[in-house]
Amino acid sequence: MKNNPDIYLLYEYMEKLPFTVRLKVQLDAPVDAKMLDQAAQEAIKRFPYFKVQVGLDKKQNYTLSHNVRPIAVLPEEDERLVLGSEAVNGHLFAITYRDDCIWFNFSHAPCGAFGGMFWLKTTLYQYMLKKYGEITAPKDLKLPGTPVTDGELAFPDVSSLPKDEPIYRYDGGDSNLALWRTLKYLINPFVSNSYYYQIEIPTKEFMEYAAKIDGSPNTILAAMMYKASTHFLKEKKDTHLSVRIAADYRGEIGADESYRDFVRFIHIRYEWDMKDESIEMLNMRARGALIKQNQKELGVERFVRLQKAHDGIDEQPDLKSKRSYAMSNSAFRNDPRDNSTISYVGKMDWGDMDKHIKGLYTITDGDLMLEVNALRDKFCITFQLIDKKREPLDRFCEILDNEKIPYTVSDRYTRYLPKIKLPKP
Repeated sequence: MKNNPDIYLLYEYMEKLPFTVRLKVQLDAPVDAKMLDQAAQEAIKRFPYFKVQVGLDKKQNYTLSHNVRPIAVLPEEDERLVLGSEAVNGHLFAITYRDDCIWFNFSHAPCGAFGGMFWLKTTLYQYMLKKYGEITAPKDLKLPGTPVTDGELAFPDVSSLPKDEPIYRYDGGDSNLALWRTLKYLINPFVSNSYYYQIEIPTKEFMEYAAKIDGSPNTILAAMMYKASTHFLKEKKDTHLSVRIAADYRGEIGADESYRDFVRFIHIRYEWDMKDESIEMLNMRARGALIKQNQKELGVERFVRLQKAHDGIDEQPDLKSKRSYAMSNSAFRNDPRDNSTISYVGKMDWGDMDKHIKGLYTITDGDLMLEVNALRDKFCITFQLIDKKREPLDRFCEILDNEKIPYTVSDRYTRYLPKIKLPKP
């Protein structure tokens, strides 16, 4: 490894696919801007690997160097923030707020939602200390002043990992039935926004339903998205529908505590003739796919592929060729295509902060993509679409109705995923 692992996704940046993330927290009271700014400056010092700015060295490699300027804490506007710009003091991380909501905006290059939660939790805790006094902290909280651990920084050496072959690899092939939606979004120069809806499902009722059909949030939502998709995607001969589930593989490569993003996908192939099956049966099929593909060897294989792509980028002579190589050898772009995606971080410990959090939503790239977070009393689902047609949402809600699962759904929101300003040669 010649360079910081956190730079490589930046080479794949496109304005319409910026690889940025927003974590939206709705609180039970309006945000105090002064307290939030104080909390943000205290919290970011705990994460020197996030307190950085992007540069370019003589070999036209992106670099990350310490950024001494304050992290930006700004009012939320109905427009896309530009990370790396002067408006945010050159940072790849920034905070915005409006009314009772806080948005944690960041580049996906250093981390995904798992690592971003490190920063979010610490910032929120510092804020609530100021607002409410002493509160019980989450057990995994990274307090300001505590040392950064080796586990946080873990990026394994490929040569140290086992080279065993997996027993099973997914061979279901691409499902391109929803691809036209994405191409339409990329080609049309007048489409600059994409959208999401917030769905809330009570934890008690959802988990009782899961126990009844022997499912998990991931497998149940995958089954429901397949079922919904059969009503708004057109059946064609010799095609199938598939759903992907994001799977964290940091444990498979010995990087359990790392802030970096180690995600691969479990692919679930469904055939058109399964569309009349029950959610229980479709859930069982998803569980079977998880069992087959949940292998340590597949995580190692993914990491080796990632490292090979990084090495290839390093070998290119200039920024243009590095970007071209990165896009052609992207682990994300070269995955099998699926119609929809389920991404669930898992239940997290919030301590007493949970009392003041009304909603938590992850906003990312992706069409027909469900980002899922769990609070004590509810599941918060971000149902993401790239256009204003809400038929996929309506069909999904019909499934919830049919299964007698209570829920609420919000009005439509615009994602406003941040852009990134990167240095040029």
